[in-house]
Amino acid sequence: MKLFSSYNRILLVISFAGLFIIGVLFYKTLAYYLDRQIDDGLVEELMEVQDFTHEKNILPAPSYYKDLVVEYKNIIKVLNKSSFADTVYYNPKKKQLEPARYLKTDISLNDKAYQVLIMYSKAHRNEEIRSICLVIIIPFLFLLLVLFWVNKVLIHKLWAPFRQLLVNIKVFNLNHDQSFEPVSTQIQEFKELSNAIEDLSFKVRSDYKEIKLFTENASHEMLTPLAVINSKLDTMLQSARLGPEESETLSDLYKATSRLTKLNQSLLLLVKIDNNLMMDTEEVAVMDMIKEKQAFFQELIHKRNLRIELHLDPVYLIVSRQLFDILINNLFSNAIRHNYEGGLINIKLTETSLSFSNTGKSGLLKEEMIFERFFKDPASDGTGLGLAILKQICSRQQYQLSYHYENQLHIFKVKFNKN
Repeated sequence: MKLFSSYNRILLVISFAGLFIIGVLFYKTLAYYLDRQIDDGLVEELMEVQDFTHEKNILPAPSYYKDLVVEYKNIIKVLNKSSFADTVYYNPKKKQLEPARYLKTDISLNDKAYQVLIMYSKAHRNEEIRSICLVIIIPFLFLLLVLFWVNKVLIHKLWAPFRQLLVNIKVFNLNHDQSFEPVSTQIQEFKELSNAIEDLSFKVRSDYKEIKLFTENASHEMLTPLAVINSKLDTMLQSARLGPEESETLSDLYKATSRLTKLNQSLLLLVKIDNNLMMDTEEVAVMDMIKEKQAFFQELIHKRNLRIELHLDPVYLIVSRQLFDILINNLFSNAIRHNYEGGLINIKLTETSLSFSNTGKSGLLKEEMIFERFFKDPASDGTGLGLAILKQICSRQQYQLSYHYENQLHIFKVKFNKN
C-alpha cells in the first residue's frame, strides 16, 4: 500500500470515528436538554391541575389535546412519589403511535387518592432534533470532504520532489556516463535527502570505476603470464630429453595453468555480465545458432560416441547475441562434459523454452546448489562457474532457468520472457 493511501485511510477512519462519537454525544446532550424542557412543561401542567383541584375541589376533566394527555386513576393511598419517563402511546388525534414523555404522581382529594398521568408527545421535539443534527452534520461532512480534497492536493504537491527523486534513482545507472540528477526543492528535508543521494552516487560511481578498472587490468595482466607459462610448458612437453617423471610433473602443471586460464576468463565474463557490459540486443535465430554450436562440438560428440536428438522450432528472440551464444555454448559443454560414453543429448526448442537433457555419470544433483559459484561434482575437472554463468545470463535476460532429474536424464530448461 502506498504511503498516501495509508495516510488517507487512517485520516478517514479517525475523522468518521470522531464524527460518529461527537454526533452521538451531541444527540444525547440535545435530547437531554429537550427532555428537561418537556419535564418543566409537565410540571407546569401538574401545577395547573393542583390549582384547579384546590379552587374547585374537584378534578379537572381528562384532557386529550393534539400533543397533551391528562388522565386520572383511583388508587389506594397517596405515596407522594413523582416519576418522569419515556413511553409510547396511541395519539387519538393523529391516529398513530408516538413517543412521549410522561409525569406520573399522586394527589389527594376529599380523602380519596388519585394517580395523575400527564403525557406530552415528543414527535415534534424529535423532528427538531433531527433537523438540528442535519443542519450541523451536513455542512460538517461537506467541510470534511473539502478538507480531504485540499489535503490530498497539498500532499501530492508537497511530495512531488520525493517522487522525482525515486524516478531519478531508478534511471541512474553506473554503466552510463550520466551522473545522478538532483532535485530542486524548497523543502529542507527533501533537499537534504537529494544532496545525500547525490553524494552517495558520486562515491558509488567512483568506487565502481576503481573496482571495474582493477578487475579488468588484473584479468588482462594475468592472461599474458598465463599464456607465456602455457607456451613454455607446451614447448617443454614436446622435448625428447624429459624423463617420465618430469613429463608427468610438467603435464600436471600444464593442466593447472590451463584451468587457471579458464577460471580467469570465467570470472572476467561474470564481471562483465554483472555490470551489464554485454547488453547489446538484436534479433537472433535460435535454431540456426544451436545447429552452428552442434557443428562446433561435433568432434567432441563423435569422439565420445554421443547420440544427439534435436526437436527444434524456428524461434527468433530479441536478445544479446554474445550472451545467448555463451548460454548455448555452456549448455552444450555441460551436456557433453558430464555425459558418459555412448550417452544421449536431447535438445528441444519451442516458442517459450529451450531445454537440454542428457544422460550422466551421477544421479540427481542438489537443485538448490548447482547454480552457485564454484559448486561442482567432485569428479569434475571444470571451474565450477559454468552453471553460475548460465544463471547470471538468464537473470539478466529475465529468463527462468530450472533443473530437474527425470527418466535418468539431467534436464536444464530455460524459459523465455518475450516481453
